[in-house]
Amino acid sequence: MTSAPPSRSARPPRVRASELVGRGWLNTGGRELSLADLRGKIVLLDFWTFCCINCLHVLDELRPLEERYRDVLVTVGVHSPKFVHEADPDALAAAVERYDVAHPVLDDPELVTWSAYTARAWPTLVLIDPEGYIVAHMAGEGHTPNLAVLVEQLVAEHEAKGTLHRGEGPYVPPEPAPGLLRFPAKAAALPGGNVLVADAGHHRLVELAPDGETLVRVIGSGSRGRADGPPATAEFSEPNGLCVLPGDVASEVGYDVVVADTVNHLLRGVRLADGHVTTLAGMGEQFLVGAPDNVAPGDEPATEDYGSAGRLRLCSPWDVVWSEQARAVVVAMAGDHTLWTFDPAAGYLRRVGGTRNEGLVDGDLMQAWFAQPSGFAVGDDGRIWLADAETSALRSVDLAAEQVRTAIGQGLFDFGHRDGAAEQALLQHPLGVAALPDGRVAVADTYNGAVRLYDPAAGEVTTLAQGLAEPSGLLVADDGAHLLVVESAAHRLTRVAVPDGGSGTRHDGAAHRTARPVTEVGPEVTLRVVFTPPPGQKLDDRFGPSTQLTVGASPSEVLVTGGGTGTDLERHLTLDLSLTPAARDLADPQDHEVGGGAAQTVLSVTAKAASCDGDPSVEFPACHLASQDWGIPVRVVDGGPSELVLTLHG
Repeated sequence: MTSAPPSRSARPPRVRASELVGRGWLNTGGRELSLADLRGKIVLLDFWTFCCINCLHVLDELRPLEERYRDVLVTVGVHSPKFVHEADPDALAAAVERYDVAHPVLDDPELVTWSAYTARAWPTLVLIDPEGYIVAHMAGEGHTPNLAVLVEQLVAEHEAKGTLHRGEGPYVPPEPAPGLLRFPAKAAALPGGNVLVADAGHHRLVELAPDGETLVRVIGSGSRGRADGPPATAEFSEPNGLCVLPGDVASEVGYDVVVADTVNHLLRGVRLADGHVTTLAGMGEQFLVGAPDNVAPGDEPATEDYGSAGRLRLCSPWDVVWSEQARAVVVAMAGDHTLWTFDPAAGYLRRVGGTRNEGLVDGDLMQAWFAQPSGFAVGDDGRIWLADAETSALRSVDLAAEQVRTAIGQGLFDFGHRDGAAEQALLQHPLGVAALPDGRVAVADTYNGAVRLYDPAAGEVTTLAQGLAEPSGLLVADDGAHLLVVESAAHRLTRVAVPDGGSGTRHDGAAHRTARPVTEVGPEVTLRVVFTPPPGQKLDDRFGPSTQLTVGASPSEVLVTGGGTGTDLERHLTLDLSLTPAARDLADPQDHEVGGGAAQTVLSVTAKAASCDGDPSVEFPACHLASQDWGIPVRVVDGGPSELVLTLHG
């Protein structure tokens, strides 16, 4: 039962919502919107950026809420970009179409509205009542149940006051674009030479002739869903990675191709003989940290990290590849920054890499940090090359040694288009990778619109092709003489020649850091994370500390004290201004750091808090683990603020 809305006297002072200011609007039929235009509606601001997997999760979480309250609730997406490419209006328009965003979107490239609402993390949600006052402000995903309760309360209160206006909102859907492919994601070579394409925008698979253009057949109805069955009725939801199994394995298990069915949080199997689709792994729901039902009940022991494939929740599987080293399919679980293996014969899943923390940490595979792993390729030596999108990195994984190493990439907030020595080279949100027969590695450098070449022997990076529209997948063709590039935003496959034994051109572009307002702090600062448990819950300290705080910095040298992991949500930090320029040592007049000055660094903060039902009479209370990551650009100044406060919502 929904509780009655709190009395006016119990509320803190009301804060008027700031105006919505940006470069323009999408999904409004060309109309400019203001808060006054939305008066009488409950307004939900969704601060997002289209590179962010957590933001994409929230888009999907909000769909049922938007449908349920479509006559009283207006969602407004405020697009606040992280990467330079995301600030391009054409790229944003393509992303809004690609991800079926069914509400108005404000283009906020200068982060004006982001700053006005003091957003610090992607995604951030702000709920505004029909009179234009802020009701709630929360970061991260998984807030839909609480939002539903708040919306119910606001509907009851403002209907009684006469300030709620029911009816259609301002959303105007765009005209669908015709074409065979719509935002294709990945491609795989089939036995016999045909090419199978994950046609993500049409929620289906398309088989093409070897030329990459001629249609052979379609697998999937084209409707978003998760139905198994024959090709005409089977359903996918934004499929991405494709893995063709070895013949002996396919014969044993009865299907030939494993599909990363990303938005369904499933692995699917396709039998090429007749196109029949089967669900292999996942429960069709997203893994959520601390959720009590991440593992379905069963007789066999299972954990969140290992078990029968049909009993575990997955989290946005983005790519899949066969590893002879592991005799299994390796899965890039982009949604929680982990790597898994799927054993087709045994039907079991196992987490083999990543801690679920987002970042760039090498070494022991299980303790490594990844950031939206999105593309795989296996080299002749068995190493797996990995496009780690959010760190703009190319990394190599050795499953036998259980080690990971970064070949290109600096961290979550450093990116650009720079060739040369691998340790100085920069990418921008790569999604695909291919291992060439001569040992070189090609990278689909998605947000730079380029294909890059990395030569491990020479330690050098060059550019093979530019001017591509968000290349997201690569397929080696003609014995390595060409690459078939999945040019996602151009809705096509493009053939690119690979120089025989040579390299590409050298591009000396600018380096960038994330375009967000910089927070000034003093050399000595107290970091405090305030945790608000969900209604009716309290901190769960039955089995030890209920909170955890991890703090780091990029570059790491600037954080003199206060780094690492502990159980207290308050931490004293010492930041040394003088160490930043030496640590970055960019020494290039083209380098660009938003906010200016070499004294800028990024604090990486991860906070977790466990809470359970507060009723002491409940023997087995429902529990929840809240978790949030922040990357906060800060500038250390003498006399700057001595306190930095973040809020973690349950």
